[in-house]
Amino acid sequence: MSEVVTKATLAKTTTGILAGLTTDQKNEALLIMADALQREAAAIISANAEDLERGRIGGTPESMLDRLALNESRIDDIAEGLRQIAELPDPIGDRLELLERPNGLTIEKLRVPLGVIGIIYEARPNVTVDAAGLCLKTGNAVVLRGGSSAISSNRKIVEVLHHALAETAMPQNALQLIEDPNRTSVDQMLKLNGLLDVIIPRGGSSLIQNVVMNATVPVIETGAGICHTYLDSSAVPEMAQAISLNAKAQRPSVCNSMETLLVHRDYAESNLLALAEVFKEANVELRGCPETLSLIPWALSATPEDYATEYNDYILNLKVVGDLDEALQHIAQYGTKHSECIVTEDTDTAARFLQEVDAAAVYHNASTRFTDGFEFGFGAEIGISTQKLHARGPMGLPALTSTKYKIYGHGQIRG
Repeated sequence: MSEVVTKATLAKTTTGILAGLTTDQKNEALLIMADALQREAAAIISANAEDLERGRIGGTPESMLDRLALNESRIDDIAEGLRQIAELPDPIGDRLELLERPNGLTIEKLRVPLGVIGIIYEARPNVTVDAAGLCLKTGNAVVLRGGSSAISSNRKIVEVLHHALAETAMPQNALQLIEDPNRTSVDQMLKLNGLLDVIIPRGGSSLIQNVVMNATVPVIETGAGICHTYLDSSAVPEMAQAISLNAKAQRPSVCNSMETLLVHRDYAESNLLALAEVFKEANVELRGCPETLSLIPWALSATPEDYATEYNDYILNLKVVGDLDEALQHIAQYGTKHSECIVTEDTDTAARFLQEVDAAAVYHNASTRFTDGFEFGFGAEIGISTQKLHARGPMGLPALTSTKYKIYGHGQIRG
């Protein structure tokens, strides 16, 4: 039996126990896990150093190494994420509906766990903890398959969490890590109907599309982030500059960072060169349309492939547009339905943008970097869903639940 099947089977055996845990028992486990991570921070950082060294030898870009890197501060933040999950309301058992039928039946609709969740992700070891915390809080077992670039970090983190769970009512086997780095382990997970109830992919577009196209297990699709900011003609230059710089350069390696800046022609003629200077100071490479190149001498020419690329790096596409319609058309063609922003003082233009753009999160005068479970007040997130079924946008605890109907009678039969 393969590692994937063995560990998924072990996870499956815990679902009954998980369903019976109280909120207090789950919260206690999360708090003990958080303490353990901070207590073992040095060992985790040492394991992470192995991953970083392999990455540097392999030529991994610095922006991606940043996503991989752990230090005491980041481990503190990860542990705090678990504590915040513990403080959040437990959705399990919430009554969503109560119906009284004419025949005397009482029907209630309740939130219940999904069961066993498989999560396939790439080079962010914080996902290991976030995913474990969210799944366990909602009474779900979880089978994690991280990227090979973070294997040492993930292995040590799960080892620490397993030791912590031994002190709690939470079964250790509810948390499983697939250590096989071969793609065959992913392929196996995609077909584990009967053992996995749902798969959630987190990563780049190629990973997500592989899961979506090949899984027979139900998938909650999280999307690549080709996010746009549109600077309308009435945008306030200081605000436009601050939002644009934050959306691109505050942390370019994450999915809610901006990849393309759309600029109204009237705004561009007066303000684009000054904005480009700010990006230049931030070491952001600019690629643009012919009109952009006429305004910014050092910009490179952007291709259609550039506009369709999630860089996760200090690279930004620019496109000058004639009006809102052209901006909307560009977003519809190249966007990934993740996060889109308009900067404008025209409330009618803003309202139309927010209504017509098809994305999980649409912003007026605020950076796309806020598309995040913590920023939305959900606590840690399992991912940002760009699909329209089950869940959309940052997925917090309720997104990891299903429903069950409980029907109470006193001898009714159907005629």
